[in-house]
Amino acid sequence: MNKNELGVHVLSPKNCDIDILDNGRTVKDVIDNKIKELGPVDNEEPFYVANLDSMYERHLRWLANLPRVKPFYAVKCNNTAAVLRMMSALDIGFDCASKGEIQTALSLGVTPHKIIYAHTTKPMSHIKYACAHGVDMMTFDNEDELLKMSLCHPKAKLVLRIAVDDSKSLVKLSSKFGARLVSVGKLLERAGELGSEIIGVSFHVGSGCTGGSAFKQAIADARQVFDIANLLGFQMRLLDIGGGFSAIGDFQGKFEEFSVIINEALDEFFPPDCGVQIIAEPGRYYVESAFTLAANVFAKRVIFDEMDEDNGGENSPDRIMMYYLNDGVYGSMSCIVFDPAHSNLEPYLHRVNIKPSRHMRKYRSVIWGPTCDCIDKITDGYWIPELHVGDWLLIDNMGAYSVSVSTDFNSFERAHVYTVVTAETWRLLCNQKPLLSVKQTCSYSLTKYFVC
Repeated sequence: MNKNELGVHVLSPKNCDIDILDNGRTVKDVIDNKIKELGPVDNEEPFYVANLDSMYERHLRWLANLPRVKPFYAVKCNNTAAVLRMMSALDIGFDCASKGEIQTALSLGVTPHKIIYAHTTKPMSHIKYACAHGVDMMTFDNEDELLKMSLCHPKAKLVLRIAVDDSKSLVKLSSKFGARLVSVGKLLERAGELGSEIIGVSFHVGSGCTGGSAFKQAIADARQVFDIANLLGFQMRLLDIGGGFSAIGDFQGKFEEFSVIINEALDEFFPPDCGVQIIAEPGRYYVESAFTLAANVFAKRVIFDEMDEDNGGENSPDRIMMYYLNDGVYGSMSCIVFDPAHSNLEPYLHRVNIKPSRHMRKYRSVIWGPTCDCIDKITDGYWIPELHVGDWLLIDNMGAYSVSVSTDFNSFERAHVYTVVTAETWRLLCNQKPLLSVKQTCSYSLTKYFVC
């Protein structure tokens, strides 16, 4: 399997619609042009621009900060084809949670040993599918799951997920997943009776973690489980430190901060010469900053306070602007409802060749999604200059848990994804210098990646 000088797997060209940003073109230029294209055809559908360069830069950042930890991308976070192809091109593994996600990964040419079936509760039919397709590595946290896997996949290589302290995280998972430390010994003994092969331990400190000490304690807990398992005769060789990593907003510098803590804890409890492979399950870390959402203002209302209705005007403090976008909580922005780690969205106006003035009057505004449900509210009390029907709003950092969890409630269209990459990064990925074509839209593909 060939690699270029940066360690990226060589790509073979097939069919794919990726816009190559050459001659100084930027993501902003792509958004500008796409909005211009949609205007004349009266198409107000929302869209994303996905920047592969952002994912590539995040990967280099990961390698620099966590060199011992191999990432297995969490497919559930964003299952866009271009994203999954990019992850495979970067030689990243895949964290799958269902038969469907395993099917998707395998269809892209991912080899079974690069997949971990990282869901502790699995339908038997999904376990059988994994077994039939050579996906052996999977997690569990209870005896019933052990019994299912002993019946459906007796040769599985099992990873015991433990519950850890996630009190410092915005999204807590240990109430639903993970064996308590006090039950680990009995669970491992049962695994031995069933003849199951236990190879490692996994944990997840939760998403939006605000304290790096949670990682150190979790790694120390995992060490205890390793010691118990080793005494029972298991050949332990894998530690999975989970996901939840982020590097935007309030977590801008947390990744580097936590990486130092993680590396120190790994060196203390799992030194490099111990023979244990370290993996993780990052999702949002790779894609959160790669997607920009563009949504159209298709309706508008002006609301005045009833007590000031006669005098209410443009300068009235009781004037409230209401705007309705063609995307919302049931679509790309469901994170507002269910993802505390990314609930503060800040839409901003797209206006080509118009520079907003700091003196421009702002109004208290409510921004709604398009559906008939009043839950579909994007912002409340948001102070922005007046918008007009036909304006477009942009929202950055929309790559995580957006595309993969959007619905078509009320039959509103899901946002289309347009993928871009700079010519320099594309050359690295394709290992072609120069490119075979200089067209703006490339006919290459990441679907069949490797040149052997």
